[in-house]
Amino acid sequence: MLRRHEKRDGGAPPATAGQRWALLAVCTGVFCIQLDAFGLVLALPEIGRDLHADAAGPPWVISAYLLATGALMLGAGRCGDLLGRRRLLLAGFAVFGAASVACALAPALPFLVGARVVQGAGAAMIMPVGLSLLTAVHPDELRGRAIGWALGAGGVATACGPFVGSALTASASWRALFWVNLPLTVLGALCASRAAESRGYPACRSIDLRGLAGVTAALAALCVVVHRGPRWPWPAVSAAVIVAAALLVLFLRRQRSAAHPLVDAGLLRNGPFVAVTLAGAAANATTVTFLVVVPLALQGRWGLPVGHAGAAFLAPALAMALAGPVAGRVPPAVAVRLLAACLCGGALALASLSRASSLPAYLALATLGGAFLGTANALTLITTQAVIRPERAGEASGVTKTIVTVAAGLWLGLNGSAVGPEAGAGAPGATGPALSTAVGALGAGVLLAAWSRNASAPAPTLRTGGEPRRSGERSRASRRRRAGCRRRRYT
Repeated sequence: MLRRHEKRDGGAPPATAGQRWALLAVCTGVFCIQLDAFGLVLALPEIGRDLHADAAGPPWVISAYLLATGALMLGAGRCGDLLGRRRLLLAGFAVFGAASVACALAPALPFLVGARVVQGAGAAMIMPVGLSLLTAVHPDELRGRAIGWALGAGGVATACGPFVGSALTASASWRALFWVNLPLTVLGALCASRAAESRGYPACRSIDLRGLAGVTAALAALCVVVHRGPRWPWPAVSAAVIVAAALLVLFLRRQRSAAHPLVDAGLLRNGPFVAVTLAGAAANATTVTFLVVVPLALQGRWGLPVGHAGAAFLAPALAMALAGPVAGRVPPAVAVRLLAACLCGGALALASLSRASSLPAYLALATLGGAFLGTANALTLITTQAVIRPERAGEASGVTKTIVTVAAGLWLGLNGSAVGPEAGAGAPGATGPALSTAVGALGAGVLLAAWSRNASAPAPTLRTGGEPRRSGERSRASRRRRAGCRRRRYT
């Protein structure tokens, strides 16, 4: 029997007003997050001079934001499931906007880095909660496209970020980029207020606060030791690593015994979800390296002024932006294989950049790499949201975004001085991190392709193991599988 909201010709139903407001709110939020993640890349030298910081300080402006976002996404996604996704999205816009004002008024680099941490907390509420809101309010036929458009908005911000940041830095100040956030966050909050509210598991209203505190502390300890470890004596580094590892182990044990865990163990037994999330971590680390190395190479290796470098980066960044909507239309049956191919293609493009003999050849390779990596990142989020149930969308989105964001932030922290402004990225100092990142991404793509050929897991459109098993679960699961088979005959 056809579903009531489907057309008889198999087409997708039109979006409702609530769905459109939700999509506009999430697009605005993702745009702000990505704009502030990479809009400051070309402004790092100016920030260092303006705030009288040493060479190692400015990269913290980016990495602290990424790490704070990643460390808090897991809890934010779960809180959205329980407390209301629209409510937490509104809170995220408020925190992000207030922190942007603090960043714009920062008198010194430590204050700016602290404000960026708070801004990352706001981003942590916007991103996973927003994606889970789209998953909850859209039917299956529109869900992938909606997430693709939201990620495409993030890609547009990635495209505009270096250009807008460089233009504002050259014409006014790097602080102007933070003032741009104010009208955008107001617009996002207004749109979110008109979207429909959604929750998961209304009967379960508790949050595992001990688990949330434990995993946040573990991720924070890991991030600090990666960034500050090279300046510490080895006993302090060893102790910090042991503390971080112990906290992670305690968190995992807590999740197995808690009545209402922050992360259900069934989610970690979901083969497609785990495989795609780990591949997405490699894709995001590669993307962050790409987005830092390429714009700074245009200034360093190719000697372009900051404004011209931002304009030259538009081509690869726009290719990355267009990848989101395109990825939203990829059939689920080929999504994992295409993700593996794009990950390998992006790795090869990044590895080939150092061999480009002219600026046009460099930009052509960068544009190809941007298209590959943009598609890979979009497919990561679309596919992981497709293999979980909508009521657990916030939890799954939080896990995925936590892993991929922390992976990118840690990788940037490990290679901060090599890809920072003082290396003149694209010079020999930046070649090593780019090549090692490309090798890792290529290996991840090959492993994912091999796994997808041999995996016996169901296709992403089927049910998943992200929910605890209850009495009668087996029979209900069988009925859902049979119903799913009947539905697929008509779609």
